Amino acid sequence: MVDFAQLQETLTERLEQDRAVHIIDVSGPTLEAALADAAALLDAPIRHIEYEIMEKGSPGMLGMGKKDWVIQAYQKVIVSTKKQGIGLLEEELADQGPVVEDRDGEVFLHFTAEGDALLKATAPSGNGRKASEVYAIQSLNDRKALEVNQNQVVKIVREAAGEYVKVGTYERHSYNDSVVRIEISDGEMQAFMQVTPPGEGGADIAFEAYISAFKSSKLVHGVKEDLLRDFIDKPEYNDKILIAEGTKAKDGKDAYIQYYFETDQNVRLKEGSNGKIDFKELNIIQNVTENQPLAKKIPAEQGVPGSTVTGKWLPATNGKDISLPVGNNTHVNDEGDTILADINGQALVISGLVNVEPVYTVNGDVNLKTGNVVFLGTVIVSGNVEDGFSVKASGNIEIHGTVAKADLDAEGDIIINQGVNGKGGGHIYAGKSLWARFIENANIRAGDMVIVSDGIINSYVDAQNRIVCQGKRAAIMGGKLRAGEEINAKTLGNPTSGTETICEVGFDPKSKEELEKLQTEKANIEKQLETLNRDILSLVNLKKQRKTLPEDKEASLQEMLNNKNVLITEQQKNAERALEIQALLASLKIRGKVSASAKVYPGVKVVIRDVRDDVRTEYKAATFVLENGLIKVSKYEEPNEAAKKGPDGHTTD
Repeated sequence: MVDFAQLQETLTERLEQDRAVHIIDVSGPTLEAALADAAALLDAPIRHIEYEIMEKGSPGMLGMGKKDWVIQAYQKVIVSTKKQGIGLLEEELADQGPVVEDRDGEVFLHFTAEGDALLKATAPSGNGRKASEVYAIQSLNDRKALEVNQNQVVKIVREAAGEYVKVGTYERHSYNDSVVRIEISDGEMQAFMQVTPPGEGGADIAFEAYISAFKSSKLVHGVKEDLLRDFIDKPEYNDKILIAEGTKAKDGKDAYIQYYFETDQNVRLKEGSNGKIDFKELNIIQNVTENQPLAKKIPAEQGVPGSTVTGKWLPATNGKDISLPVGNNTHVNDEGDTILADINGQALVISGLVNVEPVYTVNGDVNLKTGNVVFLGTVIVSGNVEDGFSVKASGNIEIHGTVAKADLDAEGDIIINQGVNGKGGGHIYAGKSLWARFIENANIRAGDMVIVSDGIINSYVDAQNRIVCQGKRAAIMGGKLRAGEEINAKTLGNPTSGTETICEVGFDPKSKEELEKLQTEKANIEKQLETLNRDILSLVNLKKQRKTLPEDKEASLQEMLNNKNVLITEQQKNAERALEIQALLASLKIRGKVSASAKVYPGVKVVIRDVRDDVRTEYKAATFVLENGLIKVSKYEEPNEAAKKGPDGHTTD
């Protein structure tokens, strides 16, 4: 903001400058003569003289009635704005709107072919100076104007309306008129004009006369009329002026396809939230969903004809149309301009056509070369999945090799032709069933069945319905296995190893897992509440003794009480959900059985529903079932027929 004291000081200075202005009265036979005398007396250029007309002069008639012009004149004060206050004021004014260009007012003459002398004056802008009546009158005298109405001249200059007005006449000599010549070049795409200045008594060329001359020269297109109007006011005589340009024909653009997915297979690395590049996330696959727009045809443009300055028509070519490149598993929308996906999958351009492939194939291993794989369809890996990488699919996943310490996640089935060696890490989840040759040191969960041909070793395996391990070496040794209906293998446990083998059946594994988490959370909440109650009691006793607490301790007490209320609410929700799950598990009609076609070794723990039995003797070809609240051993039962079929519907043999 401008300091008020500084502003007041500046205004006072300007007032003093105004008071110091020296005003003089000057007279003369003409206004020009009076101004010249005033400039001489004030020792200043005429352009720096401001004046007011006190009495208008008159030339009289035959020497009678002659009257001098009387003016009051003074030198224009130029105020310095170097002071800080004014600088700040100017900055504020500049912030209030666009900067106005400083431009002086001007006067222009135009002598018509009818013998009239016309005058126009324009207003100044910004800090520009006003147009000068003296300069206007002097210019009229230079052109030998006659019968000049000086009062009219003064009025026109002061009003500065920007319109030509008659102020006198002149004796016209047509042979001295200004002349325009037209030159057409560049294949009739350009036209130049060259104008000669008028001589004494010569007329200027009017706008309409220019247009008429252009038409006579067949110049009918692309005339720069604004330039011409400016030229009339400020002519540049004898120079070649580009006054017209033809319009080139513009051919229409061909139709083209705008793709809404990356059509190349280049790696696109992304920066993670930690600012580092994750080289496992290469983003090679272009996943699309059903009815997602894939590509749109941008229609061809119509050509725009052109014209020469002489009006000759220049033809243009229309753009070429193309057909939509519709490929497999795609269709065209009702408007006929956009390709949509029929299914979820990978968008690809193959032989120029847009396709959606429901299967994505990795030709080799999933490693740094391919990055992690995420696909809205089925993924087939012809090699292995290496440590630390992941494959996620909305369909099935089929691995021709082995899976190391990696993550697999499929909404459908997972087929691992060799096996899994998770090395104690990695997680594999199949929305439906999982088939593998072997599972070792891995974490497996399936929405239906887990079928293994060779064996399961030291792994955590959950299946909603069955875990079946059948083959020549179909053993389950070590780990924890849970299935809703059945666990079936050739052998259970290991005669020489002390590794614990737990087989649980007869419940919903998901619900059981949730119940276990709730029980863990319950224990944590109880521990936190115990600590909070102890701390709250300590502060409450302190408050009773002192009748008040310091501000920070009072705040801590209130925070503890709030946290206690939150934990109690969580504890209640936890207990309610645990009761719901327990009721659900109790209502299940699943029979549940654990079977071994060859042997069950001592040390195996069998859990059916909530009943547990630790196997202490060796059993051959046995099935464990729950009867009357006790686990009993019966004759071996073959697995369900569904478990004997592979992912293609044929038997696992």
